[in-house]
Amino acid sequence: MFLVEMFSRKTTMPTAQAALAGRSEAIATAAAHFVNGRPLKGPCPAGFETIHLGMGCFWGAERLLWKTPGVWLTAAGYAGGFTPNPTYQETITGLTGHTEVVKVVYDPSETTTERLLKLFFEEHDPTQGMRQGNDIGTTYRSAIYTTTPEQLESAMRMREIFQAALKAAGRTSKVTTEIAPAGEFYYAEDYHQQYLARNPGGYCGLRGTGIACPVLERNGG
Repeated sequence: MFLVEMFSRKTTMPTAQAALAGRSEAIATAAAHFVNGRPLKGPCPAGFETIHLGMGCFWGAERLLWKTPGVWLTAAGYAGGFTPNPTYQETITGLTGHTEVVKVVYDPSETTTERLLKLFFEEHDPTQGMRQGNDIGTTYRSAIYTTTPEQLESAMRMREIFQAALKAAGRTSKVTTEIAPAGEFYYAEDYHQQYLARNPGGYCGLRGTGIACPVLERNGG
């Protein structure tokens, strides 16, 4: 019974009233990106855009994204929940409402939102609900948090495109990706930042569905 209750708690979103209290001060994190040396909290060049992507464990997702052409900066963190300035140990209880995300800052002259979202849908399984593979809980749910109306429109459209691609391939699973305007992003602890650059043999966890996500980009990029 205890294991059933623990599983249920980790896979059920808490209410704002039931969420952990958190704290008023931000937790400590790294000052600079371990791979490219850029300041983790900016400032970023004018005209660059930011989107937050949750693909399960943020270690593998961040490595995938920092290697993507046009991406200027990445950071691991927590978003989509209620608890202010949560710690990792708090998020994995399922009582903060947050999911693990990668903050992605990109140059729109070198890549597009649609290209990043194509990668997002192809490189993890966005049909698993409150889990990603063996990683179970609300903190591993698939999510896209946008910072512009255009990003939100693209995310909704790309979710429909990928759902259609699944159906065309004979899959009956439904895309469960949460899409919403970005709320507060909380930086994860320093040891999570660029984890797989520091620990190349570490756990990745990314597993796609094997389905390609077609995309007709707004500007033909």
